[in-house]
Amino acid sequence: MSVAFDPKAFFTAKNAPEAARTLGWTLVEADSEAGRLRVAFDGKLEFTNPAGLVQGGFLAAMLDDVMGPAILVKSRGKKYATTIDLHTHYLRPVRPGRIEVEAIVTQLGRQVAYVEGKLFDARGRLCARATCSSMIVSNPFAEKADQPSSQTDA
Repeated sequence: MSVAFDPKAFFTAKNAPEAARTLGWTLVEADSEAGRLRVAFDGKLEFTNPAGLVQGGFLAAMLDDVMGPAILVKSRGKKYATTIDLHTHYLRPVRPGRIEVEAIVTQLGRQVAYVEGKLFDARGRLCARATCSSMIVSNPFAEKADQPSSQTDA
């Protein structure tokens, strides 16, 4: 029996990959109709450069780690994506603390998707923007995506 894709049930700490755990990935909001996903991260001291600011590579990883799953949300759990390219524009430095990223799927084709992302600091200021293109593949976790979280706890 197939159940509708539920981002809140799918994006649990139990299902999180190690990279997401390291970054402190926490679902804030998911809108399948709009193809939008918002996630909070922990801008940890361990992510800082010598100036005490979060290093750009970690910020790019956060953007990438929301833009890909936004495709999963837009496709209601049917499509998985791997990043083909990622372009990041840094607008202001980011201090350690809560960081939020919002991604929106701008085009979802059969083989390629295009996504835009925005990264905000703890004060809600836009600090980075990114765009990516991603290759669409069948979701290797489709069975897990279609089950309520209680059925995935085997």
